[in-house]
Amino acid sequence: MAQQLLGKEVTASLNTRILEQVDILARKKIRPCLEIIRIGDQESDISYEKGAMKRCSLLQIECRTFHLGAEVSQEELLSVIDIANRDEQVHGVLLLRPLPKYMDRHLVENALDPAKDVDCMTDASLLGVFTGKQTGFPPCTPQACMEILDHYGIDCTGKRAVVIGRSLVVGKPAAMMLLGRNATVTICHTKTENLEERAREADILLVCAGRAKMIDEKYLHQGQVVLDVGINVNEEGKLCGDLDMEAAEKAGALYTPVPGGVGSVTTSVLAAHVVEAAMRQTNTD
Repeated sequence: MAQQLLGKEVTASLNTRILEQVDILARKKIRPCLEIIRIGDQESDISYEKGAMKRCSLLQIECRTFHLGAEVSQEELLSVIDIANRDEQVHGVLLLRPLPKYMDRHLVENALDPAKDVDCMTDASLLGVFTGKQTGFPPCTPQACMEILDHYGIDCTGKRAVVIGRSLVVGKPAAMMLLGRNATVTICHTKTENLEERAREADILLVCAGRAKMIDEKYLHQGQVVLDVGINVNEEGKLCGDLDMEAAEKAGALYTPVPGGVGSVTTSVLAAHVVEAAMRQTNTD
Protein backbone atom coordinates (compact mmCIF):
# COMPACT_ATOMS: atom_id res chain seq x y z
CA MET A 1 0.00 0.00 0.00
CA ALA A 2 1.35 3.41 -1.00
CA GLN A 3 2.31 5.95 1.66
CA GLN A 4 3.33 9.58 1.45
CA LEU A 5 6.37 10.50 3.54
CA LEU A 6 5.26 13.99 4.51
CA GLY A 7 7.83 16.64 5.22
CA LYS A 8 5.71 18.52 7.75
CA GLU A 9 5.90 15.64 10.23
CA VAL A 10 9.68 15.49 9.91
CA THR A 11 9.97 19.26 10.24
CA ALA A 12 7.88 19.32 13.43
CA SER A 13 10.16 16.76 15.07
CA LEU A 14 13.31 18.49 13.85
CA ASN A 15 12.10 21.89 15.05
CA THR A 16 11.55 20.52 18.54
CA ARG A 17 15.17 19.37 18.70
CA ILE A 18 16.41 22.71 17.37
CA LEU A 19 14.47 24.69 19.99
CA GLU A 20 15.98 22.55 22.74
CA GLN A 21 19.47 23.46 21.50
CA VAL A 22 18.52 27.13 21.13
CA ASP A 23 17.41 27.09 24.76
CA ILE A 24 20.79 25.66 25.83
CA LEU A 25 22.57 28.45 23.95
CA ALA A 26 20.21 31.09 25.40
CA ARG A 27 21.30 30.12 28.90
CA LYS A 28 24.80 31.19 27.87
CA LYS A 29 23.34 34.39 26.34
CA ILE A 30 24.14 33.20 22.83
CA ARG A 31 21.70 33.66 19.97
CA PRO A 32 22.43 31.67 16.81
CA CYS A 33 22.79 33.91 13.78
CA LEU A 34 22.58 33.19 10.05
CA GLU A 35 23.72 35.66 7.40
CA ILE A 36 22.25 35.24 3.92
CA ILE A 37 24.16 36.82 1.04
CA ARG A 38 22.08 37.30 -2.11
CA ILE A 39 23.25 38.63 -5.47
CA GLY A 40 20.61 40.21 -7.68
CA ASP A 41 16.87 39.58 -7.51
CA GLN A 42 16.20 36.14 -8.92
CA GLU A 43 12.75 34.92 -7.86
CA SER A 44 14.04 31.53 -6.73
CA ASP A 45 16.66 33.18 -4.50
CA ILE A 46 14.14 35.59 -3.01
CA SER A 47 11.71 32.75 -2.34
CA TYR A 48 14.35 30.63 -0.60
CA GLU A 49 15.55 33.62 1.40
CA LYS A 50 12.01 34.36 2.61
CA GLY A 51 11.51 30.73 3.59
CA ALA A 52 14.79 30.67 5.50
CA MET A 53 13.99 33.93 7.28
CA LYS A 54 10.56 32.66 8.28
CA ARG A 55 12.00 29.42 9.61
CA CYS A 56 14.72 31.24 11.55
CA SER A 57 12.17 33.56 13.12
CA LEU A 58 10.06 30.61 14.20
CA LEU A 59 13.09 28.95 15.79
CA GLN A 60 14.47 32.08 17.53
CA ILE A 61 17.47 32.31 15.23
CA GLU A 62 18.66 35.72 14.16
CA CYS A 63 18.73 36.08 10.39
CA ARG A 64 20.64 38.87 8.67
CA THR A 65 20.44 39.50 4.95
CA PHE A 66 23.03 41.15 2.75
CA HIS A 67 21.83 42.06 -0.75
CA LEU A 68 24.26 42.85 -3.57
CA GLY A 69 23.49 44.13 -7.03
CA ALA A 70 23.46 41.76 -10.00
CA GLU A 71 26.61 43.44 -11.36
CA VAL A 72 28.57 43.30 -8.10
CA SER A 73 32.30 42.78 -8.49
CA GLN A 74 34.01 39.65 -7.27
CA GLU A 75 36.20 41.78 -5.01
CA GLU A 76 33.19 43.31 -3.28
CA LEU A 77 31.60 39.91 -2.74
CA LEU A 78 34.84 38.53 -1.30
CA SER A 79 34.96 41.51 1.05
CA VAL A 80 31.43 40.78 2.30
CA ILE A 81 32.34 37.13 2.87
CA ASP A 82 35.51 38.11 4.74
CA ILE A 83 33.54 40.42 7.05
CA ALA A 84 31.06 37.60 7.79
CA ASN A 85 33.94 35.19 8.46
CA ARG A 86 35.41 37.54 11.05
CA ASP A 87 32.12 38.49 12.72
CA GLU A 88 31.86 36.40 15.90
CA GLN A 89 28.13 37.16 16.11
CA VAL A 90 27.53 35.36 12.79
CA HIS A 91 27.61 31.58 13.17
CA GLY A 92 26.45 30.47 9.72
CA VAL A 93 26.64 31.97 6.24
CA LEU A 94 24.46 31.06 3.25
CA LEU A 95 25.62 32.40 -0.10
CA LEU A 96 22.80 31.89 -2.57
CA ARG A 97 23.83 30.29 -5.83
CA PRO A 98 24.42 30.12 -8.75
CA LEU A 99 26.98 32.90 -8.76
CA PRO A 100 27.33 35.29 -11.73
CA LYS A 101 29.17 33.60 -14.60
CA TYR A 102 31.96 36.17 -14.63
CA MET A 103 33.10 35.18 -11.14
CA ASP A 104 35.63 32.51 -10.22
CA ARG A 105 33.15 30.17 -8.54
CA HIS A 106 35.82 27.98 -6.90
CA LEU A 107 37.65 30.97 -5.44
CA VAL A 108 34.51 32.63 -4.10
CA GLU A 109 33.01 29.50 -2.59
CA ASN A 110 36.23 28.56 -0.82
CA ALA A 111 36.63 32.05 0.62
CA LEU A 112 33.96 31.10 3.17
CA ASP A 113 35.11 29.78 6.55
CA PRO A 114 34.16 26.05 6.56
CA ALA A 115 33.09 26.43 10.20
CA LYS A 116 30.34 28.80 9.01
CA ASP A 117 29.55 26.92 5.80
CA VAL A 118 26.06 25.66 6.63
CA ASP A 119 25.17 24.39 3.13
CA CYS A 120 28.37 22.61 2.01
CA MET A 121 29.77 25.22 -0.34
CA THR A 122 33.48 24.79 0.38
CA ASP A 123 35.82 21.99 -0.66
CA ALA A 124 36.53 21.35 3.02
CA SER A 125 32.84 20.74 3.71
CA LEU A 126 32.55 18.38 0.75
CA LEU A 127 35.63 16.56 2.00
CA GLY A 128 33.83 16.11 5.31
CA VAL A 129 30.90 14.46 3.52
CA PHE A 130 33.13 12.13 1.53
CA THR A 131 35.39 11.16 4.45
CA GLY A 132 32.79 11.15 7.21
CA LYS A 133 34.72 13.75 9.18
CA GLN A 134 32.93 16.59 10.96
CA THR A 135 34.21 19.43 8.79
CA GLY A 136 31.62 22.04 7.91
CA PHE A 137 28.15 20.66 7.21
CA PRO A 138 26.58 18.45 4.55
CA PRO A 139 24.32 20.02 1.91
CA CYS A 140 20.89 20.79 3.35
CA THR A 141 18.87 18.93 0.72
CA PRO A 142 20.61 15.52 1.03
CA GLN A 143 20.55 15.94 4.81
CA ALA A 144 16.80 16.57 4.59
CA CYS A 145 16.50 13.19 2.84
CA MET A 146 18.39 11.53 5.69
CA GLU A 147 16.12 13.23 8.25
CA ILE A 148 13.08 11.80 6.44
CA LEU A 149 14.54 8.29 6.49
CA ASP A 150 15.28 8.63 10.21
CA HIS A 151 11.86 10.00 11.09
CA TYR A 152 10.01 7.19 9.34
CA GLY A 153 12.31 4.52 10.76
CA ILE A 154 13.74 3.42 7.41
CA ASP A 155 16.97 1.53 8.06
CA CYS A 156 19.45 1.71 5.17
CA THR A 157 21.69 -1.09 6.41
CA GLY A 158 22.16 -3.69 3.69
CA LYS A 159 19.60 -2.03 1.43
CA ARG A 160 20.14 -1.37 -2.27
CA ALA A 161 20.06 2.36 -2.84
CA VAL A 162 20.04 4.01 -6.25
CA VAL A 163 20.67 7.73 -6.72
CA ILE A 164 19.64 9.22 -10.07
CA GLY A 165 21.68 12.40 -10.37
CA ARG A 166 25.38 13.12 -9.98
CA SER A 167 25.70 16.77 -8.98
CA LEU A 168 27.92 17.90 -6.12
CA VAL A 169 24.91 19.70 -4.66
CA VAL A 170 22.68 16.65 -4.20
CA GLY A 171 23.50 13.44 -6.05
CA LYS A 172 27.08 12.65 -5.04
CA PRO A 173 26.76 13.85 -1.41
CA ALA A 174 23.49 11.93 -1.02
CA ALA A 175 25.20 8.78 -2.30
CA MET A 176 28.02 9.18 0.24
CA MET A 177 25.54 9.77 3.06
CA LEU A 178 23.59 6.64 2.13
CA LEU A 179 26.86 4.71 1.96
CA GLY A 180 27.66 6.02 5.44
CA ARG A 181 24.42 4.41 6.59
CA ASN A 182 25.58 1.03 5.25
CA ALA A 183 23.48 0.98 2.10
CA THR A 184 24.90 -0.50 -1.10
CA VAL A 185 24.80 2.50 -3.40
CA THR A 186 24.67 2.90 -7.17
CA ILE A 187 24.90 6.35 -8.75
CA CYS A 188 22.99 6.64 -12.02
CA HIS A 189 22.12 9.48 -14.35
CA THR A 190 20.02 10.15 -17.42
CA LYS A 191 22.63 8.47 -19.68
CA THR A 192 22.83 5.26 -17.64
CA GLU A 193 21.97 2.19 -19.72
CA ASN A 194 18.97 0.19 -18.50
CA LEU A 195 18.15 3.01 -16.07
CA GLU A 196 14.61 1.80 -15.48
CA GLU A 197 15.87 -1.67 -14.51
CA ARG A 198 18.55 -0.23 -12.20
CA ALA A 199 15.96 1.95 -10.47
CA ARG A 200 13.45 -0.88 -10.15
CA GLU A 201 16.06 -2.98 -8.31
CA ALA A 202 16.43 -0.33 -5.60
CA ASP A 203 15.01 -0.60 -2.11
CA ILE A 204 15.65 3.14 -1.74
CA LEU A 205 15.47 5.38 -4.80
CA LEU A 206 16.64 9.00 -4.52
CA VAL A 207 15.86 11.08 -7.59
CA CYS A 208 17.46 14.42 -8.43
CA ALA A 209 17.57 14.36 -12.22
CA GLY A 210 15.58 17.55 -12.81
CA ARG A 211 13.10 16.02 -15.27
CA ALA A 212 9.43 16.42 -14.49
CA LYS A 213 7.62 13.14 -13.73
CA MET A 214 10.28 11.01 -15.43
CA ILE A 215 9.99 8.33 -12.73
CA ASP A 216 6.90 6.35 -13.70
CA GLU A 217 5.73 2.79 -13.05
CA LYS A 218 8.61 1.33 -15.11
CA TYR A 219 11.06 2.51 -12.42
CA LEU A 220 9.08 1.43 -9.35
CA HIS A 221 8.01 -1.56 -7.30
CA GLN A 222 5.81 -2.17 -4.28
CA GLY A 223 7.29 -1.13 -0.94
CA GLN A 224 10.07 0.88 -2.55
CA VAL A 225 11.12 4.10 -0.76
CA VAL A 226 11.34 7.03 -3.19
CA LEU A 227 12.89 10.34 -2.15
CA ASP A 228 12.01 12.95 -4.77
CA VAL A 229 14.34 15.95 -4.77
CA GLY A 230 13.18 17.28 -8.14
CA ILE A 231 11.66 20.75 -8.42
CA ASN A 232 9.99 21.28 -11.80
CA VAL A 233 7.00 23.03 -13.32
CA ASN A 234 4.57 20.88 -15.31
CA GLU A 235 2.64 21.75 -18.44
CA GLU A 236 -0.10 23.29 -16.29
CA GLY A 237 2.37 25.61 -14.58
CA LYS A 238 2.20 23.71 -11.29
CA LEU A 239 5.10 22.55 -9.13
CA CYS A 240 6.00 18.91 -9.50
CA GLY A 241 8.91 16.59 -8.84
CA ASP A 242 10.85 14.04 -10.86
CA LEU A 243 8.41 11.37 -9.63
CA ASP A 244 5.01 10.73 -11.16
CA MET A 245 3.01 10.51 -7.93
CA GLU A 246 0.09 8.71 -9.58
CA ALA A 247 2.51 5.99 -10.71
CA ALA A 248 3.94 5.81 -7.17
CA GLU A 249 0.46 5.32 -5.75
CA LYS A 250 -0.32 2.53 -8.22
CA ALA A 251 3.02 0.86 -7.53
CA GLY A 252 2.50 0.94 -3.77
CA ALA A 253 5.65 2.94 -3.05
CA LEU A 254 6.53 4.97 0.03
CA TYR A 255 7.35 8.37 -1.42
CA THR A 256 7.93 12.04 -0.69
CA PRO A 257 5.42 14.30 -2.48
CA VAL A 258 6.27 17.51 -4.32
CA PRO A 259 5.37 19.93 -2.91
CA GLY A 260 5.29 18.91 0.75
CA GLY A 261 8.23 16.53 0.87
CA VAL A 262 12.00 17.02 0.88
CA GLY A 263 11.86 20.74 0.13
CA SER A 264 9.73 21.47 3.17
CA VAL A 265 12.38 19.91 5.43
CA THR A 266 15.35 21.72 3.90
CA THR A 267 14.96 25.08 5.69
CA SER A 268 14.71 23.32 9.05
CA VAL A 269 17.93 21.47 8.25
CA LEU A 270 19.53 24.82 7.41
CA ALA A 271 18.39 26.18 10.78
CA ALA A 272 19.72 23.06 12.52
CA HIS A 273 23.12 23.60 10.91
CA VAL A 274 23.23 27.22 12.08
CA VAL A 275 22.43 26.18 15.65
CA GLU A 276 25.00 23.39 15.55
CA ALA A 277 27.58 25.84 14.18
CA ALA A 278 26.85 28.18 17.08
CA MET A 279 27.30 25.33 19.55
CA ARG A 280 30.61 24.30 18.01
CA GLN A 281 31.99 27.82 17.84
CA THR A 282 31.08 28.55 21.45
CA ASN A 283 32.03 25.09 22.80
CA THR A 284 28.48 24.49 23.98
CA ASP A 285 27.42 20.90 24.68
